[in-house]
This record gives sequence, structure tokens and C-alpha cells, in this order.
Amino acid sequence: MMNSYSGFGRIMLTVVMAMCLRIAPWPGFLSGINPDWVLLVLIYWTIAVPERIGIFHAWTVGLLTDVLTGRVFGQYALAYTLIIYFCLILHKRLRQFPLPQQGLFIFFCLLFSQILLFWLKNIQHPAQLHTSFWLPVFTGTLCWPLIYTALRRVRLSRRTK
Repeated sequence: MMNSYSGFGRIMLTVVMAMCLRIAPWPGFLSGINPDWVLLVLIYWTIAVPERIGIFHAWTVGLLTDVLTGRVFGQYALAYTLIIYFCLILHKRLRQFPLPQQGLFIFFCLLFSQILLFWLKNIQHPAQLHTSFWLPVFTGTLCWPLIYTALRRVRLSRRTK
């Protein structure tokens, strides 16, 4: 029973670390290419252990991300919930994919999230679509193999001891 709680604690620790990366003050150009670390971490844990991380966790973490980033309450919650729902539906298939194919799925998840957030922002007040809009999608896709490898080591480190 104790192992179950420590495993979930480890998952939440990685989510908190991703939130810290999300709101960290990045210098100049890096702030424009900062991917959605929280969503990437949630996607990994949903694919790896879908019995532990689900739609409720995505919604809760999304609400916390809304508060941290100062967005309208519920935007990230909606985006994270929809994407994690798709990940839960496809998790058995996604586990079998090699990293480049997973990267393609991650690209479309991040793109969907960006478009949804832009659309919700555009409802509030008209906004223009800049080229910098696409950069976090590409950098998140490029970071996926690193995140996958790092979180896989975190997940499997307890098994080897």
C-alpha cells in the first residue's frame, strides 16, 4: 500500500516540476519557444499508467495551470481534459508506437491544444496569429524523446531497487 502512494507522489512531483518549468522566467527567445511542459508530462503518465492518471487529474492540473499562468479559469483545464481523453482512448496503441510515431501524435496533441487556447482567447478579444504561435508545438515535439526517457527512468527506478 505504501508503494502505491509513493508512486503517485512521484507522478505529482514531476507534474509540479513541469509547472515550475511552465512559469519559469526564460530569457528572451527561449520564452517564445517554451513548450507546454505540463501537458507533455500528463500525456506521458497517461500513456504509461492510465489507471493512475486520468481525466480528473488533467482537469485539476489544468485549473492549477490556469491559476499559475493567469489565463481565464478553465482554458487549460478544457484543453488538458480533451487531450488526456484521447490519450486514454489510444494508450494501448500509443505504447506500441516507436518514439517518432509517438512524436507525431504529440505534435497533433500540442497543436490541438494551441489552436483551442487561441480560439478561446480569440473569443474574449480578437487576436492575431503570429508565427511564434507554432514554435512551442515544434519544441514540445522535439522535447518528447527527452521527456519520455527521463520520465521512464523515474517510473522504472523503483522497480530495480
